Amino acid sequence: MYDMKALYGAGSVEEAVSLRMEHPEAQIIAGGSDVLVQMREGKRAGKELISIYGIDALRGVSLEEDGTLRVGSLTSFSHITRDPLIQKYINVLGQAVDQVGGPQIRNIGTIGGNTCNGVTSADSASTLFAWDAVVELTGQAGVRRIPIQEFYIKAGKVDIHPDEIQTAILISKESYENTFGHYIKYAMRNAMDIATLGTSVNVRLSADKKYVKRARVAFGVAGPIPLRAVTAERLAEGQPISEELAERFSQAVKEDINPRDSWRASRDFRLHIAVESAKRAFMESVKLAGGAL
Repeated sequence: MYDMKALYGAGSVEEAVSLRMEHPEAQIIAGGSDVLVQMREGKRAGKELISIYGIDALRGVSLEEDGTLRVGSLTSFSHITRDPLIQKYINVLGQAVDQVGGPQIRNIGTIGGNTCNGVTSADSASTLFAWDAVVELTGQAGVRRIPIQEFYIKAGKVDIHPDEIQTAILISKESYENTFGHYIKYAMRNAMDIATLGTSVNVRLSADKKYVKRARVAFGVAGPIPLRAVTAERLAEGQPISEELAERFSQAVKEDINPRDSWRASRDFRLHIAVESAKRAFMESVKLAGGAL
């Protein structure tokens, strides 16, 4: 049994926005893999819920006219992993969300729920940061789009106005074209575990596959919110591919991350695995892009 005050169901984005205005204290619920667990634990006992799970328009992956990859906020993790557009243009996102929980969680959990939680350990978050994703929010005033780096405010808090719901995650053609990436999740066990550290790297190489045109690296659980290691990114840009570059790139991530001590891992250990996973993910991304190391 769940201790809830009321449950309202929205059949459209417009209806969801209207319900948000009518019930400003209500909690949005999609798949429920987080909200219902929290409610059962008593953390959200007695809350009103607004279910948006019936809004089919928010499901699926598509390409907009300008080539932007659009992932509806209610698209499940398992759908993202199998989607042909994801596999073609940003396969690393499918690989990342395929490490969320177990099969049941991946079938019900949604990309919107994963990002709206605002937690740094979300498996999708570091990859979305590394690919310059944009979050689309829809409210009474219309559609608002903000970079995902601005969407995350602090641990557990994101920039959603009281009348808004998240409707999509957008990745521009400029971000994914000729770009290849790799995600590494370090956890205490392989399945059904929260990341001790998540590392997502992607690279774009020169036409001759000998130089790095662009590199991105982002982490989860290396700070209170997911973050990019821009010092490492700048270091790699324009440099010839080599194992020595991979080493310098990975060491440079320490300039921008600030992991903490917790019962899962010490700060020093997180720094160690951040460096090692950045190096491995960088080298794998280079190989996927056609480079030789």
